[in-house]
Amino acid sequence: MIQGDDTHDMDKGPSQRQLVHLMYGLFAVGILSAGIFGAAALAAVVLAYLKRGDMVGTVYAGHIDWIIRTFWWGLLWLALSALGSLIFVGFVTGLVAVIWIIYRIAKGWLAHWAGETPLPGL
Repeated sequence: MIQGDDTHDMDKGPSQRQLVHLMYGLFAVGILSAGIFGAAALAAVVLAYLKRGDMVGTVYAGHIDWIIRTFWWGLLWLALSALGSLIFVGFVTGLVAVIWIIYRIAKGWLAHWAGETPLPGL
């Protein structure tokens, strides 16, 4: 039997593919719960940072970078929107930021299901 990089034994834990699915799932739960389960999004990013080195050179490396970038850019725009809410424009920009984050999660997760990277060339 030929084993690829993505196979795993029962004692090794989930495969890289399953871990990326888990990261997207946690991130989605954190965002779609309107912050109630925000720790799930944070857990997704922590897991992405922890597994980043293991996935270098694989198709999953692009997904790890995608998740990390989405988190940090999303956090930046949500923080700026919170400041902007003091002058009543932050609510609109906050909504745009949340929609952008949901779009990025969906695009990345669909690309993962298709076995591709979120961006061509990664």
